[in-house]
Amino acid sequence: MIDARPQPPPPRPPRAAASTSAAEKSSLILKHAPIGDNQEDYDVLENGGVVGRIFHLQAAAPEGRPWMWASGHNGDIKRAAHGYESTREAAMAAFAKSWRRE
Repeated sequence: MIDARPQPPPPRPPRAAASTSAAEKSSLILKHAPIGDNQEDYDVLENGGVVGRIFHLQAAAPEGRPWMWASGHNGDIKRAAHGYESTREAAMAAFAKSWRRE
């Protein structure tokens, strides 16, 4: 007789430790921080300190890309950058990619 009940998946082998830089090990956190009338304004935190901002521009953004991100707010000029994206999620991803480059 064949047992037709679903079987649990086999255990996964242990993952090898990946080599990561300190920037990749730390988490970036988005914290709502509205300024003035703009309720779509966020601080980007790393290890509890502000390292950048992500915010929705009301008027001065490139067409179709109203979300601006900017890094380097902690004084790390070598890592300072900025850009524009179509969504807050895309701005978060672009910020993280730029911040974690070495």
